[in-house]
Amino acid sequence: MHTLVRTWELHLEGCHSLKDKRSILQSLKAELRRRLNVSVAEVAHQDLWQRAGLACAAVGSDRRVVEEILREADRLIEAADGVRIMMTEQGTA
Repeated sequence: MHTLVRTWELHLEGCHSLKDKRSILQSLKAELRRRLNVSVAEVAHQDLWQRAGLACAAVGSDRRVVEEILREADRLIEAADGVRIMMTEQGTA
């Protein structure tokens, strides 16, 4: 069994309040869960309007498949409106 965790530091350029940020992140997290069946959570910068730390975990029996799931998560986040990836890290759990 392989468990990989990827974290992203995000800049949310269009946010002017925590309510704006929450709306963008809720939508992004729901899309990641729905399309990729992964666990995802906001893990940093909860009190800042335009920054977010997001973590995503994927589990599977084939490491290559798990890595591809996380690459697809990268693509989904990159394609999200108003979201810019500042940094990405990957680790194992």
